[in-house]
Amino acid sequence: MAMRPLEKLPTIRAKLGSVIVFAVGATVVLTFLMMGYALRDTLRDTERLQLLRVSRSAAADPTMTAPVGVTIVRVSSDGTVIEGVAPAPLPEFRDGMVHVGRTDELDYAVAPVVQNGAVVQLVYAVRPRPSPDFAARVGATLQFLSRFWWQFLVAGALGSGIALLMARWFARGMTQPLRDMARAARRMEVGDYSVRVGTRGRDEVGQLAQAFNRMSAELENLEQSRRDLVANVSHELKTPIAAIRAHLENLADGVEPPDPKNLQVMLGQMDRLGRLVEQLLDLSKLESGEVPLHREHVPVGPLVSRVVSEIAVSRPDQEVAIEREIPDDLPSLDADPERVHQVLFNLVDNAVRFTPPGGEVTIEAHRENGSIEIAVSDTGAGISPEHLPRLFERFYRADAARSRGDGGTGIGLAIARSVVEAHGGHIRAESELGRGSTFTFDLPAAPAAEPTARRDP
Repeated sequence: MAMRPLEKLPTIRAKLGSVIVFAVGATVVLTFLMMGYALRDTLRDTERLQLLRVSRSAAADPTMTAPVGVTIVRVSSDGTVIEGVAPAPLPEFRDGMVHVGRTDELDYAVAPVVQNGAVVQLVYAVRPRPSPDFAARVGATLQFLSRFWWQFLVAGALGSGIALLMARWFARGMTQPLRDMARAARRMEVGDYSVRVGTRGRDEVGQLAQAFNRMSAELENLEQSRRDLVANVSHELKTPIAAIRAHLENLADGVEPPDPKNLQVMLGQMDRLGRLVEQLLDLSKLESGEVPLHREHVPVGPLVSRVVSEIAVSRPDQEVAIEREIPDDLPSLDADPERVHQVLFNLVDNAVRFTPPGGEVTIEAHRENGSIEIAVSDTGAGISPEHLPRLFERFYRADAARSRGDGGTGIGLAIARSVVEAHGGHIRAESELGRGSTFTFDLPAAPAAEPTARRDP
């Protein structure tokens, strides 16, 4: 495919300057043509003044030879033609004055010959006028332009030069963000995502620079998240592997007997490893949309009761009261029951784990427009405000709310967020230090119809 003319130019400044110079040049040429057409008759005025000089010279010198294209006609005071043949009827003058003018057919100039104070003769210098058709107008225009071509050339060159200088000056400021973005992109190629482009413009280039800065910030955050993920996964895997290795070495050296107690410890570490890998795979599938949702009508009351009973079995020694505030007339959820159970179990289990003995966990639910909003509140130590925006990130832990010593993997809230957002809902956290935290999520309510199951891809 052939390149367009502007595509051959190496820079935007060159392209912009070429376009402006071309536009200015075309404008100057068009302007000069219009000026030439409008002023084409000014040459006729000049030529009539030349006719006046010829007529006056002929009046003073009867032997004068007329220039090419000019006819000299001598007329006596009584109107008799003495010399020459007029190409058209001549106007008559009897006032003895000099006259310059034109008729439909010719241009003329008249000079009187005065003897003893009386006009004895009129000397006409005449030239036929061209026919007033389009070709004649074009010819007159070209004649005018040919006479003043160098003035037009100088003016056009000056205008184009000034336009080129101004275009390059303005283009430098306009394209500076683009050059900065090109340099920043080259730095990002080698992994430096901290670079930003400075711009104060509000035009398209400025908007592009702002979008570039947002993109580089996102990439920097993603790179940092990737590094944190690798570090956290490595740490989470290292701890149980190191524990299993230590026990195996003790067993191999005979330091510990291979009794059920030691084997159960190693089995617990293996369960922790398996749980971590399973949750990572589960989170990856949820975020990529590979896990289908088996939606059906899910009653909220029985779901909460099931979660509470499972928490009581899994944490029998936890002295925390769990209260439920679920209205009897609350509509069912339109959701995948297993996934919603996973979200609610994670939230209630976290609330129970981080609530001191004698505290209380409350599960509330109410209808909010076309959704069901479920909130899990606790009376624990609370979470610092700076930690709240990152609670739902993988492996993120706030010291006041999470610890590795309780067996958590650090990705339960990330899974909860992915599940809720896959259903089209939202999840958020609110907390006050010393008074506890509240985790709230909303899911769509089921329509008032017979319960039916369906699958979302």
